[in-house]
Amino acid sequence: MVEVETVHASAVQMDGRGVLILGPSGSGKSALALRLIALGGVLIADDRVILTRRDATLWAEAPAALAGLIEARHVGLIRTAHAPGPIVLVADLGQTCPERLPPIRNTCVKDMLLPLVLGPLTDHLSSAISLLLRGGWIAPDV
Repeated sequence: MVEVETVHASAVQMDGRGVLILGPSGSGKSALALRLIALGGVLIADDRVILTRRDATLWAEAPAALAGLIEARHVGLIRTAHAPGPIVLVADLGQTCPERLPPIRNTCVKDMLLPLVLGPLTDHLSSAISLLLRGGWIAPDV
């Protein structure tokens, strides 16, 4: 039996690799998703994300009623291209990172260990996540 969970989040993918964007209401989840889409990403889901574990992959998709819709604060709902996809990274805008060069962090989602990037939403966060999704990596302590 496949276990499905719906979370309050956004998700975007680039080159078939997705980021799950977590955080409290008003923390910038949709704003980060919009920035990633502007950098060439494709929306998986906004506001609510359905998560399913498929073997060693965390799969994300939008609920049917929200598929292809993203909220732009003070603008409205925008329709955009969308597709389900695998999650390989988590960004949590509800936690802050005080270190300039933080240690490598991970988090567990549906019993899967995934790399974790902490917020808050900054000017460079979308660019950094874009690079990570496109195959970049976080360098270990050097």
